[in-house]
Amino acid sequence: MPAHALAMTATARGRQAIGRRARLGLTQPDIGARGRKASRAPPVHGPMLRTRSTLVMRERLGQAAAVRTWAHGATDVGRERQLNEDHYLVDKELGLYLVCDGMGGHAAGDIASRTAAETVREHVRARGDLLKAVLAGTRSHDEAAAMMRDAIQSASARVYRMGIDDPSKKGMGTTCTALLVIGGKGVMGHVGDSRLYLSRQGRVYQLSEDHTFVQEAVRRGMLTPEQAKDNPHQNLVTRAVGPKPSVLVDSLVFDVLPGDSLLLCSDGLHGYFQDTSELGATLGLESLESVAKGLIDTANQRGGEDNITTVVLRLSSDPPDQVVEAKRASRVTAELDAIGHVVLFSELDMKELVKVANAFDHKDYGVDEVVVHEGDVSETLFVIVSGAAKVTRNGTDIALLRAGQHFGEMALLSRRPRSATVRTLKDCTMLALSRERFYEILSGDAVIAAKFLWRLAQTLSLRLDDLYLLQDKLGAETDTRDTQQYGLFPSPFDGR
Repeated sequence: MPAHALAMTATARGRQAIGRRARLGLTQPDIGARGRKASRAPPVHGPMLRTRSTLVMRERLGQAAAVRTWAHGATDVGRERQLNEDHYLVDKELGLYLVCDGMGGHAAGDIASRTAAETVREHVRARGDLLKAVLAGTRSHDEAAAMMRDAIQSASARVYRMGIDDPSKKGMGTTCTALLVIGGKGVMGHVGDSRLYLSRQGRVYQLSEDHTFVQEAVRRGMLTPEQAKDNPHQNLVTRAVGPKPSVLVDSLVFDVLPGDSLLLCSDGLHGYFQDTSELGATLGLESLESVAKGLIDTANQRGGEDNITTVVLRLSSDPPDQVVEAKRASRVTAELDAIGHVVLFSELDMKELVKVANAFDHKDYGVDEVVVHEGDVSETLFVIVSGAAKVTRNGTDIALLRAGQHFGEMALLSRRPRSATVRTLKDCTMLALSRERFYEILSGDAVIAAKFLWRLAQTLSLRLDDLYLLQDKLGAETDTRDTQQYGLFPSPFDGR
């Protein structure tokens, strides 16, 4: 276990074994109240839970886009705890939603979770200039992600300082999963084992990564996903806000679309839902208040051993905006599908695919426009989202490329000149991934790198087969080696 994991072990154990201290009057109207029952809130369609964000975006569609965000939060102490150390925040004006799961028991985990939530909100509110610029399209969502990381870092420093100033609070900490909805995007900041889920078109995706000993063991191949489900060390977190003055914060920028539902929750909830399809069924309920109540009731019925907290969001668009939003949704879906069909990226899960997609640049080409020239040295992979192009070599047409197909993947790995010319046959929208951006992804995420290299090795094996087959046809004296005949090994990443 890494050193920072060891530092967290005592805190995590305290979270399970130490009695809870009395509340210190820290409730506030729009932050999750703590108590035996789920917090009461106005009806989901009431004015208090509805927020409209006019998202002026630099869309390639050349039009403004608008989404409406509905949100509801609830928390419950569970069936075995005496004190609720969870905390949630719903700030409609900022578009900020957050779940914190305090840990430490007598070391004031409840204070840690509340302090972290307040600090993140203060930090985001103080950057109103950046939020306005992101909405106007003059600043990037990557800058908003950096702001979220800084906000959680500030929270860690403040919680840590409280522990230094008051020895009775030393060692307290909290998870923190925060979501900022702005400019048609979701911007996640995440530390710990609370989670963020996205429900889209009937499927549920986990967008956050658990920072736990068990999940790290799965990532390193020390445990299988099946073994992890029954491991007694599920609650040992390797990252938290507060035990140290700084913490490594995960961030992710992703598109949010009308019809999407988003769920932020503590482990007291997601620990009772091993199958995401169960979450999907509940998230499909019409009323968000019913969604939150249904999730909490299920967690309590299945044991309720920990505090249970959830914040549920749903995105929609008004009739005047539905045409524009439908086009945006179609574009986002087409781009993710196109990238997912690139063989080298076919092992990636949703959050990994989003990371890769964020590194691509959009390119629009007119009819009969050359994308790459035969003999040129290029360092870019292209994926066709819409349109068609032809491939020519030495003046002869050799292939037709349509939407969903790609070319130039080997340009990411070598300086070999382009072996053919690619020319558009109609207006085309393409995604382009440069070698520099690609290397940034690989150096920043070892799992994506491993999955890419696995698929690359298999692809090269199949291409060697083509070479051997050509040698056989030419009468070369060599053994035929047909990988397809014997089959490829199954992916070691399935289910991880």
